[in-house]
Amino acid sequence: MAARAYTALLLACALWAVSFVATKKALELTPPLAVVALRLALSAACFLIWLAIRRRRLPLVALLDWRGRLVLLSLCGGSLHYGLQTIGLQYTSASNGSLYAVTAPVTIAVLGVIFLGERPTFGKTAGIAVALAGVLTVMGLDELGSVDLGGRVFGDLLVLASIVFWGVFTVLGKTATDRFGAPIMTATVTVLASLTMLPVGLWEIETRGLSLRTISAEAWAAIAFLGVGCSFLATLLYFVALEMSESQKVGVFLYTIPPMTAVVAKLALDETLGLRFFVGSAMVIGGVIITERSR
Repeated sequence: MAARAYTALLLACALWAVSFVATKKALELTPPLAVVALRLALSAACFLIWLAIRRRRLPLVALLDWRGRLVLLSLCGGSLHYGLQTIGLQYTSASNGSLYAVTAPVTIAVLGVIFLGERPTFGKTAGIAVALAGVLTVMGLDELGSVDLGGRVFGDLLVLASIVFWGVFTVLGKTATDRFGAPIMTATVTVLASLTMLPVGLWEIETRGLSLRTISAEAWAAIAFLGVGCSFLATLLYFVALEMSESQKVGVFLYTIPPMTAVVAKLALDETLGLRFFVGSAMVIGGVIITERSR
């Protein structure tokens, strides 16, 4: 892998790792849907500015022909994905959230079998089973077996649901990516998602008796980091790395996100991780690797 690709990918993963901690920080002072709306609005603005600087125009006529699918993609990969993930992080830890995020390849493999008729191989089935066992280990079988699935487990389930929507976005978005290219498709979906979430976020702020002016500087800094650093810059860096390397090599770097998040969460949030988290993490990452490498 070229040094440029290596650097771009490592920086993207670092930004995504910190995003879970930044979300927790933003949620201390701002309601969740408002965080999502402002994050998406900042990211959409960055994409439009980037396209203008690169002198790349959105193919509006062609995009209008795909408007139904693009709106669906914006809901799955934008509003619902970020919305459920952010609400979930109100209840669970940043470390758990980042670990569940790397299960996306497993979700995509399952959805491929369901919606695309792909044949499940022994390797993929085994990988999915190992990753699922790891997730259940982290969540805690004792808590899952209780009648009241509240608190942290509720947050875990919401974050996992957000990954399912990301998987749907990835599977359904393949043809749109082939048609328009990843940057154009991502920019369009982000703009549409921001248009969907802004009224919801502003409504949430108003119903809580808040306003944009009452959001603290610390919260704005966290939201700006999420929108500019994670949803925009990290996404572009990931595409740069993907263009210069093999997708499988790029995918391996994503496994560095949970340990990086764990370190930052310990320093910034004083999160405590037990043996269950480390054992489950090893199982999740091992299962994802098996799933990705199986044919």
